[in-house]
Amino acid sequence: VQLQASGGGLVQPGGSLRLSCAASGSIFGINAMGWYRRSPGQQRELVALINTGGTTNYADSVKGRFTISRDSAKNTVYLQMNSLKPEDTAVYYCKLEREDGIGFWGKGTLVTVSS
Repeated sequence: VQLQASGGGLVQPGGSLRLSCAASGSIFGINAMGWYRRSPGQQRELVALINTGGTTNYADSVKGRFTISRDSAKNTVYLQMNSLKPEDTAVYYCKLEREDGIGFWGKGTLVTVSS
């Protein structure tokens, strides 16, 4: 399984970015796809997750600002990030979780929120 993330970059506080992650390869039995992030000096944390039923889960720090969605036909998950804050600066990683419990990670895309 390969996960190709894109959409990171530099944005001013209050701005928006949209991350995309496309999965390819031996894709079967997907349980969920989502986004995690690691800020400098911090551990990787969950940002948002969406399962095959469409149920979503968000970190408290992003609720109301970020929206996760998926296109099942394209095996792609998106993260719309609005009202970005400097504390959202991090490397964002896409993850695919299979029903058998195996998880796959993308390489990460850097999001920098700065004026």
